[in-house]
Amino acid sequence: MHSEAPPDLLRWKVGDVSICVIPEVDVELPATMFFPAATIAEIADIGWLYPRFMTDNHDLKLRMQAFVVETPDRLIVVDTCYGNDKQRPGDTNMLATPFLERFGQAGYDPEKVDTVLCTHLHVDHVGWNTRLIGGKWVPTFPNARYLIARVEHENWSPADREMVGDYYTDSIQPIFDAGLVDLVETDHRVSPEVSLIPTPGHTVGHVSIVIASHGEEALITGDFIHHPAQLARPEWSAFIDHDGDRARETRLAVWEKLAGSDALLCGSHFMPPVAGRISKDGRGYKLIA
Repeated sequence: MHSEAPPDLLRWKVGDVSICVIPEVDVELPATMFFPAATIAEIADIGWLYPRFMTDNHDLKLRMQAFVVETPDRLIVVDTCYGNDKQRPGDTNMLATPFLERFGQAGYDPEKVDTVLCTHLHVDHVGWNTRLIGGKWVPTFPNARYLIARVEHENWSPADREMVGDYYTDSIQPIFDAGLVDLVETDHRVSPEVSLIPTPGHTVGHVSIVIASHGEEALITGDFIHHPAQLARPEWSAFIDHDGDRARETRLAVWEKLAGSDALLCGSHFMPPVAGRISKDGRGYKLIA
């Protein structure tokens, strides 16, 4: 089930860098379907998840959203949600959300974006790479370089098309055709303040985005974590993870590094407050907004 996300234009400052989240749609999914290793009793025991991140019926609350990262000399978009007018299975078919209107309301112009970062190439992270104009898929951000990890693109599986439709053709191929793609390494530095770090498991070449400025730091996760429940139980990998064991190892390493620090964790699918600090909490961790 999905519903249109409200225009929560949350913003944060990290030194000289600003981060703004642009919501697209909200989704509710059965927790034990999404995390096969979880049980309802175990989920219900994580009290801090309710009501922000879980329904009373113990369904996960998830949000599709993009991040705009503004540095002193760059305007960057991180991941681009589902997109409009695209043939997809189920509730996300032919979406018609006001995503671009929200983008404008936040004070941003798609033509002034100079960089688009794709944490990975799943359907809900590449949709607004393109938009439909005059019956043709064209880049939404025509003056941007679209950065994709080389290993991610090399390992993209055509089997993904069978699950969610041929999204490569409408959301990825057009940016290659326009000559806007740079294939980069998983530790690529985008600017003095912004760099990629490898966070594999969900996909082979999955990356997250590190923002560091004047001693302050933030991490935009992508999908090495889908839901705050995976802070409390890092061992819960999603059924859609390419390598669940590797994804678990990635989460444990990141949580150990960030716990107790002032680093801001920005969850790519977290409901508001979207971002917070990580604190040790018994056997696991929790999000402190």
